[in-house]
Amino acid sequence: MHRNLFLVICGLFVAFGGMSWDGQAEDQKSPDIRRPIPEGPLGDTIRLGRDLVENTTSHRLSKPFVGNALNCTSCHLKNGTDPQAASFLGVATAYPAWSPREKTVITLEDRILNCFMRSCNGIRPPQGSEVSISISAYITWLSTDQPIRMNPERPAGPQAVPQLKADITQADDQRGAKLYSERCASCHSENGQGDKENPPVWGARSFNDGAGLANVVQLASWLKVAMPLDETDLTEQEALDLAAFVNSHERPKFRLSEHLPPKEQLGTFNSELKMEDGDAGR
Repeated sequence: MHRNLFLVICGLFVAFGGMSWDGQAEDQKSPDIRRPIPEGPLGDTIRLGRDLVENTTSHRLSKPFVGNALNCTSCHLKNGTDPQAASFLGVATAYPAWSPREKTVITLEDRILNCFMRSCNGIRPPQGSEVSISISAYITWLSTDQPIRMNPERPAGPQAVPQLKADITQADDQRGAKLYSERCASCHSENGQGDKENPPVWGARSFNDGAGLANVVQLASWLKVAMPLDETDLTEQEALDLAAFVNSHERPKFRLSEHLPPKEQLGTFNSELKMEDGDAGR
């Protein structure tokens, strides 16, 4: 695509994408992101969180926990302030929320840390760490003055990406291959490995198969509203075909035990998920 086709992952898309549970997203006024960040230690923490979201792979605090080439803003465009593309706006109001994937109620902090394991293919940072608190503070600041709207169905905010009502059996990865070559390869290369400015969309340096975007319909839903950046005009079928093509390629396998830190650094891993292979659901 003309610019970053997939901009995929620290993928926090899994964390904050998905459908709005109550159908009221259209009626909720977006938080005013022009408001000044508070002074003092809280403001410093919010600014640090914003920096970590933008520079997840290179910042000294977050880099040790990232296992691929994706920053959080790779999926959450404009540092999560784009109202369409896996927005962070209002997200904090949905937590604590029920997580079908983790089979338990989780906090915003849990969700962020789990994204490091899946979309960033890395190690879960400790709860209460500077990374965890700072990103949580930034996302919470983006929900200032919004009403609490805890989500009983899934961990998704009020401005989450609408999931396509697509029939996955109609996805055609051969059509997707042609579309990719025509509209995506100029940024992400024919081999899907991207470059310094554009993230890889498959292979060892992309998200693993436990991430939400490893689900074809979820990836298609994101592509429909986010790409291409300068001409967001994919049809639902084109988005579905592209997603099928991208996810037909190899990517890292998710093994839970490989993404958890040593027990003494874990804190509390709030999940009832026991199996080694985590699915790409929410």
